[in-house]
Amino acid sequence: MWLKKYFEEFGIDDTRQTTGRTITETDIVLHAGQTGDFFPHHMDEEWCKTQPFQKRIAHGTLIFSIAVGLTADHINEVSMTYGYERLRFVRPVFIGDTIKVAATIKNKSEHKKPGYGLITETVEAFNQHQELVMICDHILMVQKRNA
Repeated sequence: MWLKKYFEEFGIDDTRQTTGRTITETDIVLHAGQTGDFFPHHMDEEWCKTQPFQKRIAHGTLIFSIAVGLTADHINEVSMTYGYERLRFVRPVFIGDTIKVAATIKNKSEHKKPGYGLITETVEAFNQHQELVMICDHILMVQKRNA
């Protein structure tokens, strides 16, 4: 869905929620193949039984990618990703877990490029038990209405 939302239209503490996405073994195997990260934490069920979590865990980068993808349900043609900061993987995500994401506007500031501002939203991914599994700040460069 296309949407034009200019810098001035973002409000501090505005929050949007996503639908859920269940993590599968296929997700983990494909991500390992795409990234080359075949560490046993993700790929070796028997080895994982000897570790604290007792089972395979999803790659943090996989959860980050899915969480960001879940928030991308609208295309804002006057906005683009400027970067991410303070990425943390708070708890492991396992095969069969379902994650949902909340994105909350935390800051608005000027950008050095005339006609643009920066929006910072905190992106929080939660599992099906409403436990925080990942958090980061997503920075967007957004055009001002009268630019």
